[in-house]
Amino acid sequence: MGIIKRQGIQNSIISYAGVLIGYVNVMVLFPRMLSVEQVGLTRVLPNIAIVLAQLSALGFGSAGIKFFPFFRDKALKHHNFLTFLLGIPLLGFSIIIGLFYLFQPQILDYYAKEAPLLRQYSYYIGPLSLFTLFYTLFNSYLTSLYKTVIPSFTKEFLLRVGVSVCVLLYAYDFINFETFLFLFIAVNAGITLVLLVYIVWLKQFYVSPKFTQWRGQPIRPMLQYGLYAFLGNISSTIITVIDSIMITHYNGLGDAGIYTTATNVASIILIAGSSIYKIASPKIADYWKNNDLKTMQVLYKQVTRINMVVGCLLFIGIWANIHNLLALLPKAYSAGKYVIFFVCAARLFDLASGINGYILLTSPRYRWDLIFNISLALLTIVANPFFIRNYGINGAGFVFFIVYGVINTIRVACVYYFYKMQPFDKTSVQIIMLALLAYVVGWQLPFMYHPFVDIAIRSVLITLVYGIGVIRLNLAPEMTDKLLANIRKI
Repeated sequence: MGIIKRQGIQNSIISYAGVLIGYVNVMVLFPRMLSVEQVGLTRVLPNIAIVLAQLSALGFGSAGIKFFPFFRDKALKHHNFLTFLLGIPLLGFSIIIGLFYLFQPQILDYYAKEAPLLRQYSYYIGPLSLFTLFYTLFNSYLTSLYKTVIPSFTKEFLLRVGVSVCVLLYAYDFINFETFLFLFIAVNAGITLVLLVYIVWLKQFYVSPKFTQWRGQPIRPMLQYGLYAFLGNISSTIITVIDSIMITHYNGLGDAGIYTTATNVASIILIAGSSIYKIASPKIADYWKNNDLKTMQVLYKQVTRINMVVGCLLFIGIWANIHNLLALLPKAYSAGKYVIFFVCAARLFDLASGINGYILLTSPRYRWDLIFNISLALLTIVANPFFIRNYGINGAGFVFFIVYGVINTIRVACVYYFYKMQPFDKTSVQIIMLALLAYVVGWQLPFMYHPFVDIAIRSVLITLVYGIGVIRLNLAPEMTDKLLANIRKI
């Protein structure tokens, strides 16, 4: 747990710094400097690029993390692993992007009526998809090397700073919107180049045409796993981004901008898990290689406790301040209030169920996760049109909540059925009860003069009640023991 704690803390610091910048972007700059249609465009373009990149990757992002322990040998340049990791997805990209441009007129006709702005700037989709693919693969490689801090820095901090600069340049009329969008795409591409330079600096950029180094390595199992991971990743991507794409089709980029802004507000809850998952996933792959289920069970419970403590605090903090958050946004964004609730609840349950997805996906039973993902992706595709047409963006938020609730319930049950591991104990109930108490205390506080003042006072009150309870009840010793030791030293 040492490396997980250390890099988890570093990733969390970077993530929270990025969240501060991200909230300035989401709550201040984007809503005030861009129209809702322009905001929607900056969200939908990357989402389409993610879909194309996942189609191209052919599951090699996940397969790389699972199988790298079998290739790991720096003296032998990891048996030319990086060439294999990059080569097959690049072949996939050439096919996928060729099909995209072949059927581009039909694809863009899907958005012609409600999203003309997307059609106007569709030429950015290809380059952005390529850089998104490379970022995914480089990030997978660095994760396998237990080098997760720089990828976190680029994605969570550097990207958001770059986007802030772009918006400010546009807001003060230094550039027009077309130049802004070009710079926005360039910043998204630039973080990929940073990872490439970092890999070279680590002296881990081993690319060679010597395919003989693959002899004796699990190439065929990796290809088979990659196929299953490919289908699973596509399904997960559909579950994650199809809502904004469908909203763009049915309601236009304006509603997509409001919806994605609401989901970005809720995304702060992901910080607790994403910082730990980045380093925990390769450790889980090592545990499976060594058949060390006992240590994996310990990690499973520890990650769940940490995620629940942080996730519950963030959830009650957001919902207790929802009136303040919406007051800081233009009036049109108030339509996203219950989207924030549904997405926050979904993300919290995702955190609370721990690393079940990583355990199942890297286990010999990984095919089951594929079945779950495909089934729920189909449910998302079928349910979203009905709920979006009848309930707008709130309908999309509700589908998001249901899908994530179902998939995580099934994963927890599946891991327990196959491996007799489950992440919950009595502390889970105590954390939930403490969170409800802290929320009620914060909710009872009358409005304090101004949204910023009210957010500060209400948040401090909730944090004090919750934090004291966590420490006194010793609900997360993995977090609090070191904190208390440092306080005693001071």
